[in-house]
Amino acid sequence: MARRLSRAVAQAAVGIDDRRIPPRYREALATQPEVLGWVEAVTRAGRSGPAGTRGISYGPSLLIAGPTGIGKTHQAYGAVRSLLAAGVRLRWQAVTSADLYAQLRPRPNHDPEREIQELGRCPLLILDDLGAAKQSEWTEELTYRLINRRYTEMLPTLITTNLPIAELRNAVGDRVASRLAEMTTRAILTGPDRRRTPPLAA
Repeated sequence: MARRLSRAVAQAAVGIDDRRIPPRYREALATQPEVLGWVEAVTRAGRSGPAGTRGISYGPSLLIAGPTGIGKTHQAYGAVRSLLAAGVRLRWQAVTSADLYAQLRPRPNHDPEREIQELGRCPLLILDDLGAAKQSEWTEELTYRLINRRYTEMLPTLITTNLPIAELRNAVGDRVASRLAEMTTRAILTGPDRRRTPPLAA
């Protein structure tokens, strides 16, 4: 079933605007049943727009967990491409947790408050590698503010993490972990590191 759905998405995705998707993920396909289910749920929750198109207004969030190199980011961008292929009008942003903290560090002529507000209210956000960056009280507070805003507004958020679910609470704190437990469904990926697996011979 998942294979048929991903094939249909691949056919529908021809010609969609992939320019904002990083080159490595422009052919990404969502294949995990939980990810495809999330795409369907977000599509159904979208509000009607011009010419019958649908736009994101609110919806569920998804936590994709698994070891390094298993394809979590691939699945996340595949989900975005699936939404685009389904005709959902998207305004979205993507950031790794390490880049998030780097961008929000105080520096001259920069307004971190405005940036975190923009990420907090963006209709769809990919937050990649949650828990991978070195944690502190400052990073924990930033993560809480971002997640809490999206939790309160019920905005769809795609979150990936290398950490086992049982260890995520220690990395992000109780307040964030509690909200993630309520706001997300989970896709747990298993298997070898695809980056270290030799490609099949042609």
